[in-house]
Amino acid sequence: MYKFLIRPFFFLFDPEKIHYFTFSLIRFACKIPLAPFIFRSLYLKEDKRLERQLFGLTFKNPVGLAAGFDKDAKLFNELNNFGFGFIEIGTLTPKPQNGNPKKRLFRLKEDSAIINRMGFNNGGVELAVERLKKNKGVLIGGNIGKNKLTPNENAVDDYRICFNALFEYVDYFVVNVSSPNTPNLRALQDKEPLTHLLKDLQTQNAHKQKSKPILLKIAPDLTNEQLLDIIDIVRETEIDGVIATNTTISREGLQSKNKTEMGGLSGKPLTNRSTEVIRFLSEKSNKAFPIIGVGGIHSKKDALEKLDAGADLVQLYTGFIYEGPQLIKDINKALLS
Repeated sequence: MYKFLIRPFFFLFDPEKIHYFTFSLIRFACKIPLAPFIFRSLYLKEDKRLERQLFGLTFKNPVGLAAGFDKDAKLFNELNNFGFGFIEIGTLTPKPQNGNPKKRLFRLKEDSAIINRMGFNNGGVELAVERLKKNKGVLIGGNIGKNKLTPNENAVDDYRICFNALFEYVDYFVVNVSSPNTPNLRALQDKEPLTHLLKDLQTQNAHKQKSKPILLKIAPDLTNEQLLDIIDIVRETEIDGVIATNTTISREGLQSKNKTEMGGLSGKPLTNRSTEVIRFLSEKSNKAFPIIGVGGIHSKKDALEKLDAGADLVQLYTGFIYEGPQLIKDINKALLS
């Protein structure tokens, strides 16, 4: 029903406006008696065999919602009714920021893709914390970044602020240095600044009563040499894992008229590259750390390929928009077959 009735209607409108409209629609629907139960009965696949033990956490199934969809932690309780095993909020920054000028979100229908140059638009970490206090048992990842106006030499301060503010309210952290939409942010992926940043967060972590998992989200555009550096950095800093991958700046093979728009590309064009990165990290590290696979998952086959390549969990974003919540159930059913 989603792909043939709901999606065509949604795709008639501006993608950013319809995103917020959809949020309001889901929030309203979940207030209707029995509606959450109906959503769960349609899309949630419950089976002990789907559970994954990772980072000292229990994921009820390995299919999560990637960061960027619920940036400000406004809808995680409602979205949990669609069968996700975990939900990642953010990217959050210390101070609120509007992000880049609109228009900044573009559909590429012919390519089953999206280009965004949102620019870490969010209401700030403290506002998100107030919403996370109302968590009804959802396993939450906190994706953190720096404000646009914070120079790279002071970036550690921004990540530290977000880490400490969110610590009591999320189950794991994701350090985002791989978005292409904040000027110079990707320079933080270089070995020296990245090692410094992660070591600082690990120091913060060590001073807590009980530490929490820290993961690094990387770009798909890294070279093999840079990926080998990532493996070394994970080993040296002893962080808990990697999320592969963020959006790409590549435009290879695109057909849509919006292909020249600036920003990060997500969706089907990213499928193969993100899987290649997962396989490279898994094989070259000898499976030394867990990997969450994300990028271009539009079918159960795409998800299974990432898991076969070495991912321990997977996340959806653009595939969720194009395929709908049935995709979550399809992947979980495939894992049980």
